[in-house]
Amino acid sequence: MRVITIEEHWTTPGLDRALRAQPLPFRDESVALNDRGDLPARLLDVGEQRIAAMDAAGVDVQVLSLAPPGTHGLPPREAVALSREANDLASEAVGRHPARLRAMTTLPMSDPDAAVTELERTAGSAAHVGIMSYGRSGDRPLDDPAYDALLGTAAALGRPVFLHPQIPPNAVRDASYRGFDPTVELALATFGWGWHLEAGLAALRLILRGTFDRHPDLQIVLGHWGEMLLFALDRVDSLSHVATHLDRRVADYFRTNVHLATSGMLTPRLLRHALDFTSVDRILLSGDYPFHRFDAATLTAFLGTLADPEDRHKIAHANAEALYRLESPSPGAHDGPAHLFERP
Repeated sequence: MRVITIEEHWTTPGLDRALRAQPLPFRDESVALNDRGDLPARLLDVGEQRIAAMDAAGVDVQVLSLAPPGTHGLPPREAVALSREANDLASEAVGRHPARLRAMTTLPMSDPDAAVTELERTAGSAAHVGIMSYGRSGDRPLDDPAYDALLGTAAALGRPVFLHPQIPPNAVRDASYRGFDPTVELALATFGWGWHLEAGLAALRLILRGTFDRHPDLQIVLGHWGEMLLFALDRVDSLSHVATHLDRRVADYFRTNVHLATSGMLTPRLLRHALDFTSVDRILLSGDYPFHRFDAATLTAFLGTLADPEDRHKIAHANAEALYRLESPSPGAHDGPAHLFERP
């Protein structure tokens, strides 16, 4: 069957240089995680090597997204220029491989007005189908009123916002993540724990700020099966008792405005747990390439744990097609690798 994965990372040479040139303490240390093994070469490639990796994994379409930390921590002028460059390069890559690639738009979030301008600039491009964002730009959280016009524009344009994890602020790192070997400190503050708390908190703040009451059509995507929030949703919903300004209970927004992505974690028990709290219509495949690289057999086995063939199709491609407004191939068309076979 057709397979679409979102949150498939890449970067540009200019952005990579700019991130590494930032002076301490403004430099985002998580960029060092992009240096392992062959990651640098794979992140810079949006051509034949990537397409070959997709073929090997049985993936028909990737939705490209800039690798963390994106342009979020850069000064406004630099962020504007590098975001525009990244979006233009993404459009060119999609133009070279229109049947295989789409892209999430990169926005210069350190300048909220410029972020709206850049989103509107890319709105007419068929290459751009969503937004890759983070929960904070500098000290300003995504739920800050300065971003309300941007979120409203995203809702009006039908551009879902992927809320990607980011490293905690230095003050939080000093309080909760220091005291170990530097390698352990960085891992604890990023993929080992801190990333996920930051992304989950950002989503929760959007709900508590009333964002989805003002913009009911706004859709967000959380990776890693909900960035911890799903596992504590019963407890999180207790905020409803004090958040009386909201139109609905906190947990209700997860059923109408929040989607979950796998982020390379093709684990059946996580799928079963997710289905206790949300519907199969809100689960998306994301490979988190090149940081994770699953093979076709792993993907087939994961989808095969779903008894209903329609549910397999939803997670494999139909949910992404609906959320990102991707066209379906005509019957009998073959625009990618050998498709995964349905189990009988």
